[in-house]
Amino acid sequence: MPYRLDGLPERVTVYEVGPRDGLQNEKAVIPVEVKAAFIDRLADAGHTVIEATSFVHPRWVPQLADSGELLATLRRRPGIRYPVLVPNERGLDRALECGVDEVAVFASATETFANKNLNRGLDSQFEMFEPVVARALESGVKVRAYVSMVFGDPWEGPTPIEQVVRVGTRLLDLGCHELSLGDTIGVGTPGHATALIEAFPSPERLAVHFHDTYGQALANTLAALRAGVTVVDASTGGIGGCPYAESATGNLATEDLVWMLNGLGVDTGLDLGKLVATSVWLAERLGRPSPSRVVQALSKG
Repeated sequence: MPYRLDGLPERVTVYEVGPRDGLQNEKAVIPVEVKAAFIDRLADAGHTVIEATSFVHPRWVPQLADSGELLATLRRRPGIRYPVLVPNERGLDRALECGVDEVAVFASATETFANKNLNRGLDSQFEMFEPVVARALESGVKVRAYVSMVFGDPWEGPTPIEQVVRVGTRLLDLGCHELSLGDTIGVGTPGHATALIEAFPSPERLAVHFHDTYGQALANTLAALRAGVTVVDASTGGIGGCPYAESATGNLATEDLVWMLNGLGVDTGLDLGKLVATSVWLAERLGRPSPSRVVQALSKG
């Protein structure tokens, strides 16, 4: 029986990142037909947004080198969004050739991570994004923006809130419809999450993307929902991390998120049983058990 808390939305959109952010950091490289089946299972479970893949150079993310083949294989269903990540104009070209209608760009809130991840500085990184966003919008393609290291990074320590807001606002001003705030190394806490979200003028344009390094992902998500956010990134089975930040552990597990939201009476439209079955199925193909606590608990039954 659900027990609601004050200040929560009636419905939350779960932005499923398992096929992209999850698989890109797994040691196993799974076949394209398995990836397509994985995405299809997520659609069967009720997902309306599934980030399908990334058009990053295969030298950097070999796990997603088959992105074009995957999109050609994938059965795209009406009413379901299948965004892809693009790092630059070449990635956008490849995505447009595959007929995508939504892309995402990836920025950093810190100088050091911008240099390590993008080979650009905190301000010069926008030289990469501006033409990508402009061309995508001209082509009728929606653009989401990620900003990473929003609470802290391994090299610089805590990230100033005003710095995150400056980077994020600039991305929104370029025309991105949504900004996902990424706790890349999982150091955020609920009070910090609340303060960061409240520093933005429009929480309805924000999403949150928590990693569970210190076990804070669900607590941070609850704080974000109470601050006005209604879009939460999560990864089926809790797979993934960040290939450019060794201290990053797995994403918030979709099943753990849905269990909490079900208990709070917040609608997601997702079938928890099908999600758990999908994670068990995927774990067999990855050769390791799912780190999701809910998957571990329910799969034993």
